[in-house]
Amino acid sequence: MDIDTITKHSALHAKPNGLILQYGTAGFRTKAEHLDHVMFRMGLLAVLRSKQTKSTIGVMVTASHNPEEDNGVKLVDPLGEMLAPSWEEHATCLVNAEEQDMQSVLVNISEKEGVNLQQDAFIVIGRDTRPSSEKLSQSVIDGVTVLGGQFHDYGLLTTPQLHYMVYCRNTGGQYGKATIEGYYQKLSKAFVELSKQASCSGNEYRSLKVDCANGIGALKLREMEHYFSQGLSVQLFNDGTKGKLNHLCGADFVKSYQTSPQGMEMESNERCCSFDGDADRIVYFYHDADGHFHLIDGDKIATLISSFLKELLLEIGESLNIGVVQTAYANGSSTRYLEEIMKIPVYCTKTGVKHLHHKAQDFDIGVYFEANGHGTVLFSKAAEMKIKQLANDLEDKKMKAAKLLENIIDLFNQAAGDAISDMLVIEAILTLKGWTVQQWDAIYTDLPNRQLKVKEAINNLVKKYRLSRAFVRPSGTEDVVRVYAEADSQESADNLAHEVSLAVYQLAGGVGEKPQPGS
Repeated sequence: MDIDTITKHSALHAKPNGLILQYGTAGFRTKAEHLDHVMFRMGLLAVLRSKQTKSTIGVMVTASHNPEEDNGVKLVDPLGEMLAPSWEEHATCLVNAEEQDMQSVLVNISEKEGVNLQQDAFIVIGRDTRPSSEKLSQSVIDGVTVLGGQFHDYGLLTTPQLHYMVYCRNTGGQYGKATIEGYYQKLSKAFVELSKQASCSGNEYRSLKVDCANGIGALKLREMEHYFSQGLSVQLFNDGTKGKLNHLCGADFVKSYQTSPQGMEMESNERCCSFDGDADRIVYFYHDADGHFHLIDGDKIATLISSFLKELLLEIGESLNIGVVQTAYANGSSTRYLEEIMKIPVYCTKTGVKHLHHKAQDFDIGVYFEANGHGTVLFSKAAEMKIKQLANDLEDKKMKAAKLLENIIDLFNQAAGDAISDMLVIEAILTLKGWTVQQWDAIYTDLPNRQLKVKEAINNLVKKYRLSRAFVRPSGTEDVVRVYAEADSQESADNLAHEVSLAVYQLAGGVGEKPQPGS
């Protein structure tokens, strides 16, 4: 480790005085102008992690659904999963170290983790469309090259696409080709094969309006469109040509405010969906004939997918175990429907994708979705082999069901929640079932709920209403506290959310923005 060279380059990426950051659920996020040193140091850390694991490591420059002026970075581990917890601690320590302590911190990480500094390292890098992302990516590259790491810069990618590339590279191409064309071809081939199996013409399901949050999803969906166009026509809104990233649009906005995004033309009962800024979340929505807004979030996405998978397993007579993983944000109605009607076991984990992903690995087929629309399905290697075998051995109707499962496996991005992949899965299932968006929405009725953001911390929880549930937690992605409440009516849910917000404000000594009714 050439400390003199590291010190020289680090001085070009100086740490702002007094700035302390924490590697959280979504890596590091803050205002873009404060992130240069973070990117350089994450380049260094990625090389150490690559040397330790003897694998390709990913670095994604994005702040997902945060405002355009923010940015962030997160590392991707060998199988496309989130960074290991012990290395999250190393990331926090390295980023907050003063210049004179850099050497000792790097040496300490290397010694503690048994890093062979002579081992080769390879890093892949992706970035979103924020104005700051290209320059910050160069800071990552500077950190990688200082420690002698090799790299491939994919440039503009969705976050799930970078997770996919890492997974492909570390499985010797068994999962797929580590190119953007390989990603498009794998997903599209599976989608088209599924669409061909639909018994109806599917014309009424062929068109979908997509709110792209003025983010990277628009660019990548447009590139991919012709690959699957025979099965689906997409009309893109908030495609980045006019509006500001995540401003009054995108999955987080639609979910939080339970209203349609600005800049989107909608007819009654027209099926629409929203991505977030880096295209790892998706929610669906529509307006009914009376003009009422209907949200179909991650809970109903998980319910649609898990129910469909269980139906196929029953059809082929296979007893692979399937489970759904949720968080406390899941609507109570979804949990009851899955457990009582579909007889699918449901498990609750801590909030944070890494917790859901880890739990989903316990099943032959693990379905996980956060209510915000981030999720995917994991298939164990044994389940994949069994399904592929059945697709070749079974006859007639059972073979068709097994082949549907085989294609479904290829359509999911098993490395990470992926809005494009999930969109294609949902569209394929709706077409195969012959369902409208209204039929999907009607499988159960959500308990009315409200989620608010408050600018201070809290240690209190308020419950006062019938069928009520309320909680608060610090956000892992923004400098806010999130307030969630549900009750037997929308009025009660709104009142409960507001009262909890006031309690937060009062406990914080009246500092920050005082919550207003309906905010």
